[in-house]
Amino acid sequence: MNLLVTGAAGFIGSAYARMLLAPGAAESAGVSRITVLDKLTYAGSLDNLDLTHPRLTFVRGDICDADLVDRLTARARQVVHFAAESHVDRSIAAAGEFVRTNVTGTQTLLDAALRHGVERFVHVSTDEVYGSVEHGSSTEEDPLDPNSPYAASKAASDLVALSYHRTHGLDVRITRCCNNYGPGQFPEKVIPLFLTSLFDGGDVPLYGDGLNRRDWLHVEDHCRAVELVRTEGTPGGVYNISGGTELSNRELTERLLAACGADWSRVRHVPDRKGHDRRYSIDDTKAREELGYRPRHDFASGLAATVAWYRENRAWWEPLKRGLTA
Repeated sequence: MNLLVTGAAGFIGSAYARMLLAPGAAESAGVSRITVLDKLTYAGSLDNLDLTHPRLTFVRGDICDADLVDRLTARARQVVHFAAESHVDRSIAAAGEFVRTNVTGTQTLLDAALRHGVERFVHVSTDEVYGSVEHGSSTEEDPLDPNSPYAASKAASDLVALSYHRTHGLDVRITRCCNNYGPGQFPEKVIPLFLTSLFDGGDVPLYGDGLNRRDWLHVEDHCRAVELVRTEGTPGGVYNISGGTELSNRELTERLLAACGADWSRVRHVPDRKGHDRRYSIDDTKAREELGYRPRHDFASGLAATVAWYRENRAWWEPLKRGLTA
């Protein structure tokens, strides 16, 4: 089977592609070939993929390019859709590209999938679509209440995807994950941003009072969950994917400072982000009971390995940091 994976030159999508291309993975996953479609924006890199792998085909292009998407989808039996604009601060400054990529791009893919009879379409989303959760945890049945332009664009794409299932019978499955971390994450995200700044002797910016809370999920656990949804999930199903480690931004900062041998003198308090959600929390009981999902990485060891990776791979992240400040 040929699997079309969008956005797989980015952090999460490339981890998913590498997982499926690992020795022995093809037989268990039923995937003989992977076609990667990626625009190679600032957050995507060919260094994240082994372009010499005999089962991998890379195509540079935009998911809003209907003709290109049509040609690639015609050759695919299933689609896993990671491609998205995903940085909240960028969406606050300029929302247009988020709406274009996340909503129109998803609709373009769905149209092509419907036209060519794609047997399965997995849409990768986020816990941010539920908005801020004061108490308890969001379930898949809770209403969507996004606050940032990024979250709103993802909520819209979720609803468009589900409409293709309900209206046309397309087998659409949606995952909504919490904050990801791990090796190879682009250094505008909080963990690699803080680590790389601390390694360079700089300070780190902490929004507001630092008490905003997030749940943390290792990228490899996320990819395994996406694969469980693809292979074992229910058509029209939505699945929350949690990492099980909820921390305030202040608690996360403390751990990163300690890992880098730094103290609070390196922390720069900055005004809070506009519309900053106070807390995200999702209930992943459905994925656990229906699919047998369990995260394998505990946060302490996963973070330690992530810190070590960034410490040992300056040649990877230094050019990216220069690009962010250029």
